Amino acid sequence: MKVKFNRAALSEALALVTTVVPARTTKPILQGLKIDAQKDGVLISATDFEISVTCLISQAQIEEKGEAVVPAERVAAIVRECIDEVLEFQANEGTCHVRGADSHFTIYGYQPDQYPAIPSFDGPAQIKVNLMKLQEAVEHCLFATAKENTRYALSGILWEAVDKKLTLVGTDGRRLAKYKLAITDEAEKKTEKVIVPAKTMGLLERIGAGEKDEAAVRFVDSRIIIACGSTVISSTLVEGNFPKYEEIIPTDYKNKLQLNTAATLSAVRRAALLTNEDSKGVKLALSKKSLVFTSRAPEMGDAEIEMEVDYKGEAMEIGFNPQFLVDALKVIREDSFELQLGQPDRPGLIKSGANYMYIVMPVSLS
Repeated sequence: MKVKFNRAALSEALALVTTVVPARTTKPILQGLKIDAQKDGVLISATDFEISVTCLISQAQIEEKGEAVVPAERVAAIVRECIDEVLEFQANEGTCHVRGADSHFTIYGYQPDQYPAIPSFDGPAQIKVNLMKLQEAVEHCLFATAKENTRYALSGILWEAVDKKLTLVGTDGRRLAKYKLAITDEAEKKTEKVIVPAKTMGLLERIGAGEKDEAAVRFVDSRIIIACGSTVISSTLVEGNFPKYEEIIPTDYKNKLQLNTAATLSAVRRAALLTNEDSKGVKLALSKKSLVFTSRAPEMGDAEIEMEVDYKGEAMEIGFNPQFLVDALKVIREDSFELQLGQPDRPGLIKSGANYMYIVMPVSLS
């Protein structure tokens, strides 16, 4: 194999692909990247068995086709530190030479035929969605997924494709985020319901996207395969039963008000400054003309932030984990959102536009 890469294009591909390379593994070859120089471009791939990523680099001059597997960390460091516009890679029998204008690196790699097979996007897409909208949906739901593995099914995002709509849902049991987006094309009308790992969803956010770019999706043998332009992501699906989220969405709330997104985010963040491990909650006191955010921490002090509001419901008080509110408010792109409240022991409901909904459980402030 002999290839001359545009260093900037190679660096961009490596930034994405190396995110799935395991830091520790019993199979050292998984810490390598597979470089496959073909007629129409060079494929850079990495896998940890559960997730695989392949990027096609077209900004390359292929002088000799072939394959190589090189240590990801070393190659990424070399590409990052070099200042050359073009880098030449030449590999043969497990050894790779990287040359710049004034540099020459010899890297000992692995035999390409020992590298695991990387799933490719073969066949028609089952659904297609706008890539930027999909990334927006992921941004609105990913933070709500469970960080612990005590409930495995909650460690991913639910994908539910029904009637030309794709619904994404993330929850950790204390909060739930739901986002709907349109399916631009589908091969057949059928319901798909799968749980995609949070790490896989995080990779989608890192892909550069234009307004007209699409993500093509296939579900094959307990895997999801997503093609986004020159990038293909493949992942095993999360096993388990996702909660019946429809049953916990409140539908009978009468206490509703519109709030400015930036002002509310600022108020919550300021109120949270005087909370600690013993008093994690921020109290919201709602009356006809004001919404007051208060917090108190023993031996620290207290905070009070007041907002003018137009509210016609009953006066009430309710407490929330401020970080759970901040997480939702900072991804909302509209200038305002709707807050719906029931009794102080029932969850709060945030709605933004027609597509986004966030439910958060209250906390006791007694």
